[in-house]
Amino acid sequence: MLLTRLHTRQAPTGWAATLPAVSHLAEHGLTLTAPVAFLVGENGSGKSTIVEAIADACGINSEGGKAGTKYASTGPATPLGEIMETELTTAGLRLLHGPRTKRRAFFFRAETLFNLGQNVSGRHGFWEEDLTEQSHGEGFITVLERMVSGSGLYLMDEPEAALSFQSCLSLVGLMNRVARQGGQIICATHSPILASLPGAQILELGDHGIHPSEWDKLQLVDHWRRFLAKPHFYLRYALDEDT
Repeated sequence: MLLTRLHTRQAPTGWAATLPAVSHLAEHGLTLTAPVAFLVGENGSGKSTIVEAIADACGINSEGGKAGTKYASTGPATPLGEIMETELTTAGLRLLHGPRTKRRAFFFRAETLFNLGQNVSGRHGFWEEDLTEQSHGEGFITVLERMVSGSGLYLMDEPEAALSFQSCLSLVGLMNRVARQGGQIICATHSPILASLPGAQILELGDHGIHPSEWDKLQLVDHWRRFLAKPHFYLRYALDEDT
């Protein structure tokens, strides 16, 4: 483990303070207990907000990228990131705050990945491939395989966004290898495939704040299971009756 606990040095303000998950983190802190942790919950529950704040606190651009570099769009830390505190192990301190060239951390942010790629493709320490010559999903896999490897802290925000079923399974295998190699992953996701990684810590965000859960008890998994069994039960509410 590199990062063991999160907390804030003061109460959050602004929009982030309205999120139950952020209020829960500020009041109780958040302990990370496994090399891979998944944040799951509905849109707007605070998953991305928390992952971006972790990036800020760990010296990684919250727009996406490597520790110690700011090739993506830059700007001030996020409001939550400005007050986020991290508790790191000795290895975590070395890999996140040691000499710049030896830092091992990367934030895979699906929303800004290709903006990042325009700046760093072909640069030393990144990837050689031109992402504009690959499909969306192929580009995701290229970056993940090149940047998420070995001991280091790897943050991910919806990495499944462009991935097929098989590619999601490949990413589960990659996450498992990284954990065995001494790395740590914190991933915000809507994917029941990713969240199924054995031994991972699952944190469900919602109106209740943040609470640990098990894969087969996640609302996310329950919805997918029910939908695949009887899709019309869900579609009847989504489709116009006249169509």
